[in-house]
Amino acid sequence: MQQSREVPGWFERALGVPFEQRRVVVSGAGINYLLWGRDADLPGLILVHGNGAHAHWWSFLAPFFLDDYRVVALDLSGMGDSDHRDAYTAELYAEEVMSVARDAGFGHDTIVIGHSFGGFVTIQTAIRHGDALTGVVLVDSPVRPPDYQWERDPRRSPIRRKRVYPDRDTAASRFRLMPPQDCKNDFILEHIAQHSLTQVEGGWSWKFDDRLFEKITISNSGEDLRRLPCRVGVIYGEDSYLFDQEIADYMFKVLDESVPFTAIPEAQHHLFLDQPLAFVAAVRTLLAEWRHSRPNRRRPLPG
Repeated sequence: MQQSREVPGWFERALGVPFEQRRVVVSGAGINYLLWGRDADLPGLILVHGNGAHAHWWSFLAPFFLDDYRVVALDLSGMGDSDHRDAYTAELYAEEVMSVARDAGFGHDTIVIGHSFGGFVTIQTAIRHGDALTGVVLVDSPVRPPDYQWERDPRRSPIRRKRVYPDRDTAASRFRLMPPQDCKNDFILEHIAQHSLTQVEGGWSWKFDDRLFEKITISNSGEDLRRLPCRVGVIYGEDSYLFDQEIADYMFKVLDESVPFTAIPEAQHHLFLDQPLAFVAAVRTLLAEWRHSRPNRRRPLPG
């Protein structure tokens, strides 16, 4: 992978903003996270990555929210610099998110944003800990209708088996987005790739647990959406392969008219890699509206 000739100033400035790297143990596994911001009076914003990804997928975006939030991006177990587990569950992932929130000193005014698989983790976190959250934002996290017609085998793991490469540059050159898509922002892909690698016996390989989806139990259903007890926002790529109009219509129906849905133009599934500044603008607009209004969403009925 070759870095594009021009790296924009906003990207370099964002990466230059200092952060702390911390670690908290959750049910026997060390969970790595990054923390931006020192004003303890500000509410918390937690960023949850997708499958096979890591906290640095957010590290060039987190500084854009520091005027109003302290910001955390974590590595879920089995990914990034967090420990691997023998089994992964919704309960464990939800506890990882909330343990990081507590360790960072966040209160009940916390918002969680999750991309793709991280959106499903965010849903499960809200179901179990929604009273401790202000709201959640689902980013291209498609909750499909029960009768959805799949174009590919839904049982196929999105994580491929890892290979070992002779050196770091060779490994980085093999970095690919999953699901596959074009992305013109090579400087972002290079940044992500460099933080995706670890030295192993015989060379370099990816950090994620490539058997994660053989060891995971997590649901993704309309019933889960109906159970969300806090504010919800949905942001998706207008050209996303995974988030088509049928899915958008279904999720809108399952939620209610108070839930904002925002499509990012010219963006596919990895929308904040395609259109990072448009994504930042969409999120900041949504969060500003939440700060200056009262929630009017119906809370789910017990049971």
